[in-house]
Amino acid sequence: MIDHRKHKMAKILPMKQQHLGFADTVNLGSFYTPEWVVDIVYEMIGRRIPNSADYRIVDTSCGYGSFLRGANAIGADIDLAALAQAQRTCKNGKFFHHNSLLNISRKQHGLTDNEKIVIVGNPPYNDTTSIVRNRIKRGGTECDHEVFSRDLGISFLLSYDRLKADFVCVLHPLSYLIKKTNFSACQAFKNNYRLIDGLVISSAVFSDTSKTTHFPILIALYERNTQGMDYNFITNYSFKTDEKKQFSLSQFDTIDRYINKYPNRSALSEEETIAYFWTMRDINALKRSKTFVKKESSGTIRISRDKLAYYCYVDLFKRNISHIPYYFGNLSVIINHDAFLKIKDIFVQKSAEKHTELRSFIGTNYQDNNTDLTIENYFRDLLKDHYID
Repeated sequence: MIDHRKHKMAKILPMKQQHLGFADTVNLGSFYTPEWVVDIVYEMIGRRIPNSADYRIVDTSCGYGSFLRGANAIGADIDLAALAQAQRTCKNGKFFHHNSLLNISRKQHGLTDNEKIVIVGNPPYNDTTSIVRNRIKRGGTECDHEVFSRDLGISFLLSYDRLKADFVCVLHPLSYLIKKTNFSACQAFKNNYRLIDGLVISSAVFSDTSKTTHFPILIALYERNTQGMDYNFITNYSFKTDEKKQFSLSQFDTIDRYINKYPNRSALSEEETIAYFWTMRDINALKRSKTFVKKESSGTIRISRDKLAYYCYVDLFKRNISHIPYYFGNLSVIINHDAFLKIKDIFVQKSAEKHTELRSFIGTNYQDNNTDLTIENYFRDLLKDHYID
């Protein structure tokens, strides 16, 4: 087995692309991949695909060609300068200059219908609706109607299905699987492929992306399979992380079951409203956003008295977010509901220390002079071996 951690200790960094400006880098998703990550891809292929030498290796967004190994390799890219570097990287490979999302066919990659292929790589992912770097993002890349998505990475997954790849081993945000809306957008890919191996790594390994808020990336190996995947499969799948941890979505309850996460002006009257809270999405979004706010706006949630403790919980979750690992970043705020109910007044008490407008709502049912330790112990128990000291 390849000791990829030794590679990281040696600080083997991705090949630095020099020919694109920052805006083009973001819009083309041109963040190149460290060698040790490529090693993991080939380790998975060797471990899980019988007779893998019999397959053509194809990267339809090959960039500088980091994923192309051997004479059987095929690379394609929309970026001619990157493709020239890929040809120097993999001298015996075959290369094509085109948009791999347009007029998709095996023929455009020089492949016959009968050839067995494994698609590899780190395709672009650029959600044009995301607020991150939104000011420099342009409209979507031209593509076939059947693979259109707001996110380039999902478009590439859909294109692999149209190429009828036997296996796919690529990097993509973990959110493509664990967020229901993203998973649903995978359409034909999720219906025709099944996750058979994977490793979650941090976006921090890419020096030019997510410099402050790191998100989980999955090195995923899929097999073409008529069973496909439903969301229940994903919920119960045990994801392995680069830190030798494992988790499944089914292990955790989330705050979604108990409160509104988005503006709810039509659902709650002014008379019923006692406070306001900023819109929340996932844990990483919470890192960047406010919690309680004093004035209502288009981005605020109205809070009723019976839900106050839950929003105080989210407020305290944000204050303890440094203890949450990056690989939970795309989950909704997690909660142990039974344990929370036993100490919910403590969350209100502690939240009111900072948000003075809440002080009139502090309960008298539970007085605790050691709130910090009680809350710390709660989060330690919630996260168990995932808790970061």
